[in-house]
Amino acid sequence: MPEEVKKDEVKKEEPKKKSALEKLKEKAGDSEEHLAILSTFVRLGILVWSGGILTLNYVTIPGFPQGKIDPTFIASVFTGVLATFGVQTAKSKNGNGSAPSGGVSKSDLEKLINAAAQTAPAQTIRIEQAPLQIGGNPPAPQGPPKADDTYKM
Repeated sequence: MPEEVKKDEVKKEEPKKKSALEKLKEKAGDSEEHLAILSTFVRLGILVWSGGILTLNYVTIPGFPQGKIDPTFIASVFTGVLATFGVQTAKSKNGNGSAPSGGVSKSDLEKLINAAAQTAPAQTIRIEQAPLQIGGNPPAPQGPPKADDTYKM
């Protein structure tokens, strides 16, 4: 007689441990989500790199020579990457170190537009051009040009 296997005696298979990459692939379904995650990691890497370079430019580490570099480009990369994450840097308008309350309001923008409309309500552009001839055959040469045949505007 064949032996009957009881339900309790069935060996349970242990789930395989998944790597971090496999877990990430499960959570991000399609390729667009994969690209969005990759883009975020690249931006974070650039943010960490530029922040590190800026920090090393201003901090002295004992036993490590401090290099003198122009931090302008690195700072622009840093603020640009921060802007992709929605962080905006603002300069103080009043010079006392406090941040401005916000950008340009709608009423301020309307005042600027009205002021610009009053100072220059119209613009005239004048274009002067030599006479234009459209045709299939070029005009026949008439000989050498005379001194008084020059084009005058």
